[in-house]
Formats: sequence, structure tokens, C-alpha cells
Amino acid sequence: MLIGRTAELGGLVRVLESAATGLAGVALIGGDAGIGKTRLVAEVVAEARERGFRVMLGQCAELGDALPYLPLSDALRGAEPMIRAGVEARPILGRLLEGEGAEAGSAGLTQQRLFGSLLGLLADVQPVLFVIEDLHWADRSTRDLLVFLSRMAQNEQVCLVGTYRTDDLHRRHPLRSVLAELKRLPTVTPLELRPLNPADMSDYLATLGDIGARALGEVIDRAEGNPFYAEELFAAASEGEALPDGLAGLLMSRVELLCEAGQGVLRAAAVAGRRVADDLLREVTGLPVGDFEDAVREIVSRGLLLPDGYGYAFRHALLQEAVYTDLLPGERTRLHAAFARRLTSPAELAHHHLAGHDLAGALTASAEAGRIAERLGAPAEAHSHYDQVLGLWDRVDDPAGLAGESRVALALRSAVMAATSGDNHRAVTQLRALIGTEAPQSEVHERLAYYLLDLDQQPAAIAAADTAVSLAADDPALARALATLARCLSWSSRHPELEGHARRALQLARACGARDAEVSALITLASAAELQGDFARAEELFATAWQQSSGDLATDLRAHFNRARIQYELGDLDTAADSAAAGVKLAFETGLAWSTYGTDLRFLRFIIHYVSGEWDQAQEMARGFGARAGTVPEALLSAYALFVEVARGLPTVEDRLAWLRPFWTDNFTAYISRGLAAEHALWRGDPATALEHVEAVLAILAPGDPGVIRICAVGLSALSALGTPAGADALIARARYAAANGPTGARGDMGLEGRAWRLRAEAEWHRACGRHDPTTWQTAVTAFEYGFAYEQARSQWRLSEAHLATGNRPEALTAWTAARATAAGLGARPLEAALVELGKRARFVGGGVAGGLTAREVEVLALVAEGLANREIAARLFIAQKTVSVHVSNILGKLEVSTRTQAAAVARQQGLLP
Repeated sequence: MLIGRTAELGGLVRVLESAATGLAGVALIGGDAGIGKTRLVAEVVAEARERGFRVMLGQCAELGDALPYLPLSDALRGAEPMIRAGVEARPILGRLLEGEGAEAGSAGLTQQRLFGSLLGLLADVQPVLFVIEDLHWADRSTRDLLVFLSRMAQNEQVCLVGTYRTDDLHRRHPLRSVLAELKRLPTVTPLELRPLNPADMSDYLATLGDIGARALGEVIDRAEGNPFYAEELFAAASEGEALPDGLAGLLMSRVELLCEAGQGVLRAAAVAGRRVADDLLREVTGLPVGDFEDAVREIVSRGLLLPDGYGYAFRHALLQEAVYTDLLPGERTRLHAAFARRLTSPAELAHHHLAGHDLAGALTASAEAGRIAERLGAPAEAHSHYDQVLGLWDRVDDPAGLAGESRVALALRSAVMAATSGDNHRAVTQLRALIGTEAPQSEVHERLAYYLLDLDQQPAAIAAADTAVSLAADDPALARALATLARCLSWSSRHPELEGHARRALQLARACGARDAEVSALITLASAAELQGDFARAEELFATAWQQSSGDLATDLRAHFNRARIQYELGDLDTAADSAAAGVKLAFETGLAWSTYGTDLRFLRFIIHYVSGEWDQAQEMARGFGARAGTVPEALLSAYALFVEVARGLPTVEDRLAWLRPFWTDNFTAYISRGLAAEHALWRGDPATALEHVEAVLAILAPGDPGVIRICAVGLSALSALGTPAGADALIARARYAAANGPTGARGDMGLEGRAWRLRAEAEWHRACGRHDPTTWQTAVTAFEYGFAYEQARSQWRLSEAHLATGNRPEALTAWTAARATAAGLGARPLEAALVELGKRARFVGGGVAGGLTAREVEVLALVAEGLANREIAARLFIAQKTVSVHVSNILGKLEVSTRTQAAAVARQQGLLP
């Protein structure tokens, strides 16, 4: 029976209930050691199982970053059959259970694949409760996993529960910042367990047995509301012992009641950690089997150790800590050395060797532990292990022999792992330090250039890449250095050199088999051709890169993305959709849906839906673009959802923008989200705010950035709404410059969308200056005819206005009718409302369209013309089938026809449908 925790349990059950309805939730339970966190978790686990949840239980250990993903592997290893079957279907997760049996690969990509695969597993086995205990001991990768799941599990039936000790969180504890970040999320429920009050403590002690009133009062006073402390005090009082001062003294007084052999076994177990296998513990103690079993039986009978699978676990972590702390220095060293002689896991070996002062053993084990962490997709832990090796390097003989590689190679590994874990600054610092102490090597400078470019330090990156080229000792190194130099030169004053270096890199890479350098060079060359307006050449090069297998998934996804993107730019939307879908499929199959190019591919597939007028599919994809962004990649993906949400006038826009606001320091996120925030403000009748967003975006975009054109068009529309031409000439000048100039001079031909936006900006400029020019608007309408239904309709709206202003009412009606039908079919409510208002002012109809049809009837008619049955129309428009039948009857009557086919034909004849 749970006593004194009714409110806390109720809070956990509410999170569980929310998850059951499809709104993933997280509960973070904090409290002092012994306060009852595990007991509360046991209660919610039982409740979850009763409700049909599958349960995964994992526990962190006090080994710091030595064992990455320990609680996850713990949870998967002990999971029920359905979850284990899901693990077997995802090799990247099975790798955790296999340890060092995995193949080598990029640690960063492996981590992204692991995270994505786990999220997919949780979605497949939902509803699921995943518990991670003792987060104060979590390794860096587990903390990253906690943040990822807390943000990305949104519409799944997933409940995540974590526990941690508040009394262990010192000011610089790494969990502190994670908790602060997570507690800002609306789906995270923080719970802090307070000490039990005296009444609840009395009730709790009553469940343990009977003691005298005086002893009971002393226990309650001394326990200070801590149930574990109370249990120990109760046990001591029940045995007639004097109650020692302090919890550690109390725990050790229980240990000292054991026989000498029992105390020795318990001390050895404390060195192993919270858990220890039976055979390992027996070997370390050196006791005969009979004596060992007698000692363990006594320990278990006193409740100090509990049977746990094929070994034992301390009843509470506080007991293990008390026994370990009580060890003499020499005793502790000898026991660690004894464990090191019998263990095989490099991470554990490194821990025990170091604690046993065997520096050579610690260096060897740490190097191997780092390599295993790389393969497991734990770059932060790999970096930590490699740093430990480097710290021991000058304190042992023959360190290169012990580590299995040179100091330069290992330091380079360490820097790469730092960058892969997201710390490019640390990587750059390490590489620069390495350059200052060791003979210069091309590979070190090449990586330095790569990371400096990622930090937007282009001049320094180019200098490092130049040095890498000059130091290259063989063709593979030279190919990679040249490919990186070409990448660094893009959009720089040395841009004209890019093609020559990329071609040389491509030639060398093909000759020596450096596939990664080959694909990188192909993509750089294709991007350069695109910038020059040679789209056919760009498409050919991107296709060649796509056909190659670079051996690096990130590079392969980059090729998939660019191939689909160039097809989109050429207006081949169907082919681009297939290519993007294939890339998205690869990203999900490899667990890389949340990697940089996995995200880009998902956005591209989304934008193709959006441009093609498949807005229901676009909105469905946008549901997976979580609004609760916590990182720049998450914010960028969230910003993409605004395209369809703003255009449909959905109520989610304001909340999404609120989450995105902190990320407006990132240029591309600001370009997407603030550009759409400007359009949102225009639809709400706030052109002044729209113009503020436009000016903010233009301040961060380079003059030759093609995105300038679209933003200027929005700004010109805001000026029209404000009724002032002031600033219009400056905006069109910026748009014209961006259309004519790239980063290093004259721009080649633009893609179809770029050309359409350029023409749209020209039309908006005339409108802002008070000139109603149907010709410019017709040109914009025609430019968007390649398939961009929404922007074509918006241009038709303005074309209709221009025709009305110049007295051409029939053409105005034609453009207005076409725009109205498209807006209705898309569900573009703001545009449709604007067209209704225009129709009223123009007196096209009294609130309807030509033929007397209402807006809803136009929507139904458009779907009738597609051949949909009433049931399908009802599902598409989210209305009752009977309501559709009424609309169809009204349409037939108003159009004076008797069949649905006739209605469609008449509607097209009268221009009611596009």
C-alpha cells in the first residue's frame, strides 16, 4: 500500500491517461535518496500494466560516461517478447545488446539512427511506458536520448518516466541544464517528492510491524520524513540496538552484524556497483563455494542484498555507497584490481583499472571503450574515453602500443567525436592544439576546415583547407582535402576557383577509390552548375552522385535530397515527389529521419505536396513537425509546417510561432518562419507587423540570396496594404539584384519557382506604387502555372482586382472565379475570405459565385467534377454524407441540370472550375 503519495500518484496516472489518448507525456520525479521514488514508480508500472501498456524498465549506474545507453540496453534486454521482436527488426538497436560486435561507422549518424529507430519502435509497440531510474548517473548519450524522446514523441501513446536524486545535483551537475530545458515543455510533468509528514510516517511504520510508542516516536523524529531511513531505524530499533547518528553510521551498523566473511563479500559487491553477478562476486572474494553461499545467504536474509537475475543487487544505492565509502584505500585498490582481472567489457575495465591505479591497463581499456562507443553511436562517451587516453599518454611507457594507434590518430578521433556530439568549438580547439604540438598532417587540417565552415568561420576554414591540400601525402588525402576546399570556397571571393578544385578532387577520388570525396565533389560541382543556371548539367551531376554509394549515409542522403530538389526546381513535380519519397524512405529505414538531410528530405516532400495543391497530405505531414522545438534542426522543421498552417488559417500558427521565436537568431529558421509570420500578419490585417518581419529577414539575408525575392514580394504587398509607396523602390531594387546576381557575380537562369516569384515581385511593386497593371499580374499567373496552385490563385486574386480597376469586368470575373474554386478546393480560408470580400465589392454575386453557388457548393462541385462519391466528398470535407447530398441537390438545381456529369460540364463551361 502506498502511503502519503496520493497526489503524486494521481499526477503520474494523469500523464499515463494522456499518453493512452495519443498525447505523449513525460514525468520527471525528483527527490532525496531514500524518499520513495522507486516505490512510486513501481506503483505506476503496475497501473500501466493494468491499462494495457507495455513496460520498459532501465536503470543508470554510477559509472559516469563509461557505459553509454546503459538504461536503454537494460530496458531492451529485459523487455517483453513483442518489444524484443521489434528490436530484432532494427539492427541498430540490437547492436546495444551485442556490445562490440557492431561494424564501425559514423558515431553521429549511428546515434541519429539509434534515436530514430527507438522512436519508431515505441510507436510500433504503443502504448508503452518507458522508465529510466537514477538519471543523476546518466551518461551524456542517455541524457541526449531523454531530450530527444521528450521532444519528438508527441502524438504517440508513449509515457516516459525518469527519476533522479535532487540531493546529488550540485550546481554544475550536467543533468541540471537538461531538467531546466525539459521542464519548459508543456508535456513534461515535474514531480518532487517531499518528506512524509509525521502522520503518514506513522502509518507507514505501522505496515512494517510493532515497536513501542517511545521507539516509534524516536524513529519518526530521526527519519525526518525519509522512508528508507525510517526502515533502517525501525529495523535497528526492532533488534534492540541503539540508534547511531547519521544514515551512513546506521547502515554500517547493520553491516557490522554480519559475520566476517559476509562483510568481505558485501565490501566486494560494493566495488562492483549496484549489481553484481554471482560467479564474478565469488571469484573476486576467493571464498570456497560453501563459505561464499553461507555468507551471501546471511546478507540476503538481513535484506542488504536482494537476488537479481543471476546475481545480486543492493537493496538501495545508499547502502552500496556507504559500504564503498567505508573501504580502506588499499582494500579498495585491491578489489578494483581483482575485478579488472576478471572482466572483459572495456568500459568497465577502464573504470576498475583506473580505480586500481593500473594506468597502462586503463589506457588500453579506455582506447577500446572509445572505439566501441563510436560503433554504438555514443560520440560524447567516445570523446570522453579518448580524452582519458590522452590524459594518460605521458604517464605510461609505449602509449601508442597500448592504445593501438598514434597520438595524432587518437587525438583526431577525439576531436571528430567532439564535433559529432555537437561540440564543434571543442573539436576546433583540440585540432588546433594538435597542430601546435605534432607534425602537421593533411587529415587534421581537412577536418579543421570542415568544422570551421560549420561554425561560419569561412576565411579560417579556407586557410585550413589550403594547408590540408599542401600537406596531402597520398591521393585519397588530397582528394578529400580538395573536395573540402571546394566546399569552403562556395559563396566566397574565391568562388571562381571552386570548379577547378572540385574537378581535380573528382578525378583523384575516382582513380583512388575515395568514394566519399567523389560524391562530395559531384554535389559541389552540381551546386555550382545550378548557380550558373545550367540546370540540365546540375541535374545530371546530382543524378550521378545519387547513383554512387559513398559508404557514408549522410552523403548518400545529401545526394538524394539534391537530386529531388533540382527536379523540383525544374518544375517536374511528379518525378521530384517520387525521388523525395525514396529519400524519405531511406531515411526512415536507416533511422536517420531526424538527421540533417533526413529532415530536409521530409520538408521537400512536404513542400511538393504543398505546391501541388495536395494540402491534406501536406497537413498530415506537418503534424509530425513538432511545434515544441528545442534545437535549431527541430525549429527549422517546425517552421516548414507554417506554409500550410498560415495558408489555411489554422489556430496552431500562433503557438508554433511562439516556440520558434527564440530561434530567430538562426538565419534560415528566421527566413522561413518570419517570412510566413509576415504573411500571417497580412491575413490578419496587420501590415505594419508584416513589414517588421520582412525588414528583419532582409537584414540577415545576403544580397544575392534568391530568398530575398520572395521576401521583397511580401514586403511590397504590406506596403500596398499600408497605402504607401515609400520603400517600394528599395524593395524592388533588392529583388532585382538578387534575381540577377549570385554570391560572386552575375547569376544564371533561375528555376521555375524563382522566376515566378521575380515576376510576382514586379507585379506587387506596380500595385504598391498605385498602378493597376493586369499585364504584370497575368504574367505572374502564367509563371505559377507549372503547378503551384496556391500562388497561382493568389496572383489571380490580384489579377481580378487589376481588371476591375481598369474596367474589364468579364476578365475580372474569370480570374476571380478560378481563384475562388482553387481556394475552396485547397481549404485556403484566408484567401477564400479575401475573395468573398472582393466578390461582394465587385457585386459578382450576393455572397456566392457565378451561378448563385455558395463557397461550400463550389467545394463540393469541384470534388464532384473529380468523380468522387458523396461518401468520399464527406470524408474529404469533414461533413456528413447527408449534408453532401443536400449540397449536390442544390448545385443541380442552380445549374439547371439533372446529372452530376452535366453539372461538372456546365461548371467548366461557365468558368466555375479551373
